[in-house]
Amino acid sequence: MEDAEQLIKNLGHQSGVLLEDIPKIDLYIDQIIQLFETSFADAKRNEDEKILTKTMINNYAKGKLFYPVQNKKYTRNHIMLISLIYQMKSALSINDVKQVLDGLNKKALQQDLNLESFYESYLKLQQGNITIFTEGLKEQSKRVGQQVPNADDAQELEQVLLIASLVHTSNLYRRAAEKLVDDMKERGKAE
Repeated sequence: MEDAEQLIKNLGHQSGVLLEDIPKIDLYIDQIIQLFETSFADAKRNEDEKILTKTMINNYAKGKLFYPVQNKKYTRNHIMLISLIYQMKSALSINDVKQVLDGLNKKALQQDLNLESFYESYLKLQQGNITIFTEGLKEQSKRVGQQVPNADDAQELEQVLLIASLVHTSNLYRRAAEKLVDDMKERGKAE
């Protein structure tokens, strides 16, 4: 089995849209797609994977996952919101993502929130998450190795066990996020 260090190295976990990557001018949809393709190139599972498409962005706009664009140009704020959507949609439903970002969109549109500062906080947390993940993956890999007896097929068994363990951990995090979304919905109904 690929050791944990090598697996971590090949994940492209440092990929993402940093604030300094976002131009200070408004962009057209094709430019946003190129920015994301470049920023997430190392995180692709294979060469054919599309990070972002025109259809995705148009569906996000139609679904009101971010506030309306002006003259088919997207601001820095839109790009930050699209980045958050990109990250969240792999674990949450689009309706849940909309619920989570609804208040953020309203505050950003009314200029009651400095979205750049918020996004910077998100990026800092993301870096901390990478550290936690790296340490956790090494520990899980070590524990898996202790569970599988030495046998001819030990490597395959370790790999299957690690995959199952990682999926379980992923599901726990997803369920925790969904619970927080549900709490947001309940608070919104109460207000």
